[in-house]
Amino acid sequence: MPDLPISPHPNYVTPQGLATLQSRLAARQADLQKLRARAERLDKQPEAAAMRDIRYLEARLRSAIVIDPARQALRSVAFGLAVTVQDEAGQTARYQITGEDEADAGAGRIAPQSPLTRALLGAEIGDEVIWRKPSGDLRLIVTGIDRP
Repeated sequence: MPDLPISPHPNYVTPQGLATLQSRLAARQADLQKLRARAERLDKQPEAAAMRDIRYLEARLRSAIVIDPARQALRSVAFGLAVTVQDEAGQTARYQITGEDEADAGAGRIAPQSPLTRALLGAEIGDEVIWRKPSGDLRLIVTGIDRP
């Protein structure tokens, strides 16, 4: 199986993201051991997939740059912190800037390379930022910065 693509960007992770990567690696290693212990091993595809995932997770752990949100100042939006924004319609949303492997837009966790993160990084409470979206620009006001 071909290897999973590794991002060319720095691999910033929160302590929680690091723990999740370590847990995922341990789980895939356990999966591989179970697969290798099967009596019937004609189908090698599951083993190959597990080994591919292990290589990916090991690479991500080797390149991890841990940034602890507890050590970040709350003056401006930075990696690991949570930011609350309000749009032009008065709707509010809260996002946490996390590592790529931790990102989950539906849960409000966004990657450092996302257009929204790029707009928010460095902003302070009261600042207006422009989120450049394919559907059009969206003006947001930073209303809060805190730790998740």
